[in-house]
Amino acid sequence: MNPNVSNLLKQAQAAAQQENWVLLTQYLQQLIAEENFLALAQEGVQERADLEQVLALALECLVAGNFQERWEVTKIFPRIGVIAVAPLIEILQDAEADLELRWFAARILGEFDQPAVVAALVALLQTSTDEDLTTIAAEALAKLGNSAIAVLTDLLSDQKTRLLAVRSLAQIRRSETIRPLISVVHDPQVAVRATAIEAIGSFHAPQVPPVLINALSDLAAQVRQAALFGLGFRPDLIDQLDLVGKIQPLLWDLDLDVCSTAATTLGRLGTDAAAEALFGVLQSPTPALLQVSIIRSLGRIETPLSLAYLHQALALAPKLAQEIVTVLGRIEQPSLKCQSAQALMELLGSDTLAKEPVVKQLIAQSLSQLREEIAVQPLIELLADPDTGVKLHAIAALKQLAARPQLEDLIKNQQISSELREGVAIALAEW
Repeated sequence: MNPNVSNLLKQAQAAAQQENWVLLTQYLQQLIAEENFLALAQEGVQERADLEQVLALALECLVAGNFQERWEVTKIFPRIGVIAVAPLIEILQDAEADLELRWFAARILGEFDQPAVVAALVALLQTSTDEDLTTIAAEALAKLGNSAIAVLTDLLSDQKTRLLAVRSLAQIRRSETIRPLISVVHDPQVAVRATAIEAIGSFHAPQVPPVLINALSDLAAQVRQAALFGLGFRPDLIDQLDLVGKIQPLLWDLDLDVCSTAATTLGRLGTDAAAEALFGVLQSPTPALLQVSIIRSLGRIETPLSLAYLHQALALAPKLAQEIVTVLGRIEQPSLKCQSAQALMELLGSDTLAKEPVVKQLIAQSLSQLREEIAVQPLIELLADPDTGVKLHAIAALKQLAARPQLEDLIKNQQISSELREGVAIALAEW
């Protein structure tokens, strides 16, 4: 026997006798470290016995430990190998064992792609009434991937297991799941339909878009949202399927969450047609939550037209000026930064919208993010503002724009106001 392995085994056994599960796990982790594990994994009778001893100690900790101790020892089992499968299945199938222990057994079994594991997890899905157990069994099956797809597909025929099977298939995220998932998109259970639609939405397969389009008219808001979310990642189909035209009506959906998701989806599509559809809603009486979604989506589109709409929105929705200012500061396309900065600077000159210090502060922050030189002079003028917070935001923005030379020249000018001179002095002192 390898001397190091022998010594660690003795220390682990002593820790187990003392029921010191934290120390036991530490020794077990050392035993499965690369060099020691290679010694354990040799094809000798003694090595097999040593590995079985490691398994026995890990199982002892799993059975007797608290939640955290169990959590740590679960990391040992995948390294031990397939000899751990049979005792773990035995724990899983033991109806008398505590639920937490069975939960951990199911979680560990998800690491072993074995027919016996699939069968045991499926049996648990079919027989258990405990939601936590069935959920972890579904997650474990999902980790097994292709090995579990056929079995999970069979479970779709049983109403009792259909939802759990769909949730498992949804987590596998492989093209082989598309067909079984599509088979349940008209299921009576809303959760089944929504889960299936959400899952297939991540695939760029030709049979998926028509299903998503059809789901836009589903009676359940949850399903409509899932379809919208999936279509938002298919800008390649904008013209072919007239996505803007099909999504636009959902901006007026009876469910506000669906309206907001439609706005987000149009923002992801990123076209002027999508911007027009969004601005059309903003011009009508609209709940504040939807207005925010529309403003953020217009900012995401990043075209000259969408920025023009944001500029106009300042007059349409003055209460959302802070949100609009924030969005304008996040524009990333270099060719549009100047347009965005000009809109912000124009807002600074407004006596109504920019009179609140918090709006001025946000404008300064957004201008600093855009880093357009044309913003230097308006920011310098903010140094004369009576609000300390506005001055500090202006100073921070001027630092981003490396405007110290302009400030040094300005403070030499005897004709500037005392308020501005004081603000410039503070800015230079803060530099």
